[in-house]
Amino acid sequence: GNLHRLPSIGAYIGLSVGMFVVMFIVTFVQYKFTYTKIYTSTAKQRIAMAEKIRLLPIAFFGKRDLVSFSATLTKNVFTVEEVFSHILPYLYASIMLAVIVGISMFVFDWRVALAMFWVVPVSLVTLLTSVKKQRKVFSKTLQTGLDVENEMQSALDMMSEIKAYQYEDKIEAELSKKLDDANKYKKKSELGTGVLLGISKAIIKLGVVTTAIVGILIFAKGATTAKDIFNVVVTLIASIVVLKPLEVALSNAFALQYVLSNIEITHEMQSLPEQRGEETLENNGHDVEFKNVSFEYEKGSETIRDVSFIAKQGEVTALVGPSGGGKSTISKLAARFWDIDSGTITLGGADISKVKPERLLQEYSVVFQDVLLFNASVLENIRMGRKDATDEEVMAVAKLANCDEFVSKLPNGYNTEIGENGSRLSGGERQRISIARAMLKNAPVVLLDEATASLDAENETYIQKALSELIKDKTVIVIAHRMRTVVNADKIVV
Repeated sequence: GNLHRLPSIGAYIGLSVGMFVVMFIVTFVQYKFTYTKIYTSTAKQRIAMAEKIRLLPIAFFGKRDLVSFSATLTKNVFTVEEVFSHILPYLYASIMLAVIVGISMFVFDWRVALAMFWVVPVSLVTLLTSVKKQRKVFSKTLQTGLDVENEMQSALDMMSEIKAYQYEDKIEAELSKKLDDANKYKKKSELGTGVLLGISKAIIKLGVVTTAIVGILIFAKGATTAKDIFNVVVTLIASIVVLKPLEVALSNAFALQYVLSNIEITHEMQSLPEQRGEETLENNGHDVEFKNVSFEYEKGSETIRDVSFIAKQGEVTALVGPSGGGKSTISKLAARFWDIDSGTITLGGADISKVKPERLLQEYSVVFQDVLLFNASVLENIRMGRKDATDEEVMAVAKLANCDEFVSKLPNGYNTEIGENGSRLSGGERQRISIARAMLKNAPVVLLDEATASLDAENETYIQKALSELIKDKTVIVIAHRMRTVVNADKIVV
């Protein structure tokens, strides 16, 4: 007798078409404003991070743990991109679907709608109460994972020393400890997530049960119309359709907590100090002057304090002092590898902190003990000093730096590739390439960290002659380890 109260078939067809249109719009908006937006955003983030690297102090890369640094540049951004492009759209879609169906259910019958949706706030409360604790665990999991990578990288870099001094047991013990820590936090992370997620999913599943119970109770009372019965059936189907995506959305919400830990690491990198400055350098000559300069790498561990001296153009200024006294630090500060904490450093009267590092370094040739070479030919490694130099110009400075002697023995002469960081060459040979590179650049300021330290007596004599050509009329700051260097200096700073 109540069948006449049911909506017509046309009404249900209309409702279905309406729902299809809504789903199409939601999907389109999801793709347009979520997928596209996220990939565009992460592309901009990668570019911003590359720009950030360009603005970091040069010496940063010598002090920084490069494994965690590269992880920030690659894995972290990729993780954020993957999660936000695949999980976030699903999360939005699940919420929108729940809202649309929820409104429809309340229109049909508020009793069964409440029976279905009471589980949502309860699940959310369960999730939110655990967020802070889980975030800490996720952060620790990330850090211990990086510690393992760092230890492995360190072991690979020092393999020769480890084997030479039978240090394998010690390294293995340290790596095992870090692996155990990483394993412990990984388990803690997985277990915590699993338990909380299991509870939240169980609560969500109860929604279908309570919907069925309320529906049956309504039917059992005998006070139902045909429409009431139909509403119960529709709501039961809707509860399965809606609550399943919400269950998956909860899993995604936990994954988002992990991503937020990745984002925190990325933000740490973005907060690092930048070096900026003017494109122009208005200097008068090339005297380098330190005025009451103080600097510390880390808070509370002062490296140099209140240092003042002038390294004049046309003179050799030698820095003398015990190991760890700050000699290398001073030479790097002179070229703005780091920015000082107080005082001023000037080049020809111009404050170097006001000059863009790329512009400032045009005025410097640097030769340090730790020579870094590329896996390219001898010719190209020297040509780094001046990229537009001809082959003849490169070979001319190579002869002055006494490179001919060992290059002639290489399979392809100057076109021989020398391996990663010049692995096919000796320490002295790498040093000579570094000196040739500096000679080719021919900059007005020369920084030398005892450039001949790894050479034998005969080659040192040749190089000293080449260096005397390199430093003519230039400002030279040299870190002195040998008496010969001190004797030939015009000024000694102790």
